[in-house]
Amino acid sequence: MKKIKVPTLETERLYLRMWNKKDAKELYEYAKNPNVGPHAGWKPHDNPAESKMIISTMFLTNMVWAMIDKETGKLIGSIGLEEDKFRPDVNSKELGYSLSEDYWGKGLMTEAAKRLISYAFEVLKLDVLMIRTGEKNLRSQRVIEKCGFTYEGTLRRTYRIYDGTIREVRCYSMLREEYETLRKEKAL
Repeated sequence: MKKIKVPTLETERLYLRMWNKKDAKELYEYAKNPNVGPHAGWKPHDNPAESKMIISTMFLTNMVWAMIDKETGKLIGSIGLEEDKFRPDVNSKELGYSLSEDYWGKGLMTEAAKRLISYAFEVLKLDVLMIRTGEKNLRSQRVIEKCGFTYEGTLRRTYRIYDGTIREVRCYSMLREEYETLRKEKAL
């Protein structure tokens, strides 16, 4: 598998940088929490070796950044852009993220997402950025709304998670024109 290099990005409180295999222990520390992964449909990590495998096979082969708290230097989450499976013939990506429960409710994911939205439209020159989340993932829905995405609808029984359960998924998107308007209004 080919490793994809991502540039280091910065926000007021975060560094977004490329993952490395040495991050496995810190990823495991937050990804083992049963309150984190299942909201996004993935199982809690069983051990640091599993986290290392995820870094190697998923994070380093896709556009995924490690989220680092500037104040502590601690790895606290992930955020990335992947292919938009719903728009294969459009210049579009899907935004995805996860965050350590210790950092929930502090606005950090919104801060990171806004930075990646800017990167997606300004550097990658996307026409569309989409994001999906579960019906019950209210925290993620709040981040999505604060970032200015438009709700498109809910796909029923569309997403099989790690335990075999089939979930509904809420779909949102942002068009280039909408991004430009939000940027001019200083909302992004």
